[in-house]
Amino acid sequence: MTEKKNNADFKGGMTQFEAMLDEYMVKKAPFALPKEAKEFIVKVSPYLIIVLAILALPIIFAALGLGAIMTPFAMMGGYGFGWGFGAMVSMIVAIITIIMEVMAVPGLFKRTKASWRLVFYASIVSLIGGILSGGIIGAIISAIISWYILFQVKDMYNA
Repeated sequence: MTEKKNNADFKGGMTQFEAMLDEYMVKKAPFALPKEAKEFIVKVSPYLIIVLAILALPIIFAALGLGAIMTPFAMMGGYGFGWGFGAMVSMIVAIITIIMEVMAVPGLFKRTKASWRLVFYASIVSLIGGILSGGIIGAIISAIISWYILFQVKDMYNA
């Protein structure tokens, strides 16, 4: 019973957060993207996700191997827990984000709201990962920019 309540609380919280972002990123935004720009973003974004995912895979695999090799040296050099933790969080977040965005691609071509929401959730995961790995300011700036673009094109996706 508590699992259902927690799930409902999470969905309610996400709905409120989404409504708040819609208010500030669309209704109270200093300027709106032109219709042509929105159409361009919606048409190009699935292809962009595919290309970036393909380009990111070798980097992630290389970083995993490099991380495995460098971790003992970081521990000996006194970087210890902080370096290893930040690197692992970044890797895990990158993998989760790429998986979520790739899962959204078919729906992005069809312009479904569920796929838009999956990309939105990926941006939240990315924000949390950025904060946990120590890049708080960069993570917040990146989240604001991505949310602005996401919420500007939200009306282009169907329910």
